[in-house]
Amino acid sequence: MRRFKQDLCAAALAVCFLGAAVAVPARASIAVLVEEPYGGIGMNPAGHSAIYFDHVCAASPTVLRPCDEGELGAVISRYDGIDHYDWLAMPLVAYLYAVDNADAVPETMDKAAEEKLRDAYRRKYLEEIAPDREDGGAPGGNWYQLVGSAYDRTLYGFQVKTTAEQDAGLIAMFNDRRNVERYNGAFTNCADFARVTINRFYPHAIRRNFIADFGITTPKQVGHALTRYGKKHPETGLAVFTVPQVAGSLPRSRKVKGVSESLVTTKRYMFPITVVQPVATAVMLVAYVGKGRFSMPKDAPVLSLKPVVEGDAVLPAEDSAPAVGSGRTVLTADPPVIARQP
Repeated sequence: MRRFKQDLCAAALAVCFLGAAVAVPARASIAVLVEEPYGGIGMNPAGHSAIYFDHVCAASPTVLRPCDEGELGAVISRYDGIDHYDWLAMPLVAYLYAVDNADAVPETMDKAAEEKLRDAYRRKYLEEIAPDREDGGAPGGNWYQLVGSAYDRTLYGFQVKTTAEQDAGLIAMFNDRRNVERYNGAFTNCADFARVTINRFYPHAIRRNFIADFGITTPKQVGHALTRYGKKHPETGLAVFTVPQVAGSLPRSRKVKGVSESLVTTKRYMFPITVVQPVATAVMLVAYVGKGRFSMPKDAPVLSLKPVVEGDAVLPAEDSAPAVGSGRTVLTADPPVIARQP
């Protein structure tokens, strides 16, 4: 099929929901993806934030459904300037690597190959939201953020448990509400989308940081807050993982930062602010040290796209990440099958 068939998928959703309790195993998960910034970065190198569901799949970029056996789930996020949509969903492998299946993931990547892979995927599935230019070439805009994220940057995952009933409720909610662009960098950004989504499963788990981030939700704050919440509530089954940036000639991504952290740790910003407003610099430093310090997980298991049969996965060690779902993605400390260290 050339692209997702929304009309057929929407009609099939009613059937899917009738069997949701049976089709979707009880053990599921949701993970916040904190993605490092890359390329030219502005005042706040915050990166990007998305949500990965291992038991919720994309019938189309704008329609969700329960996953079938063997499917790896979907990544959902808020974007700016993609055909006026507020959120879009992509299959996990496509979101990370711009290909249909794990076997097609390249071991290395360069700029030309990245652009070719992304455009091929767009022409196959995404022309309705990112159509060709008049000359037949790839359009401009932010559609490229939908596919191939792991070529440009390293991603960190913060995973907690969900239930089949919670996933079904989220599917119904997203499919029923108006999907109209709401992006605002300060108050309705990609991290706000992650914050609100996580709080639907775990109320008040993630709050704005009015001290270190001046009330702006950042990807790093979402990961930090969920980590704190998970440690206080062991029943969430908090686990962390990484998706390393694919090796190759593309520039390496940068450390993800919060608002005050970027101001007090970046020389080109810190020195002018210190000269003009030394008191403000001191306040920001105290804010960062007191409420903003948090490091992305080091030596965390790598997200391995290794399909397993229910009950066949080896039980993880106490200090390693548990399986994400069952019969689908598995987090292990073994050498990754798909995402390879650069």
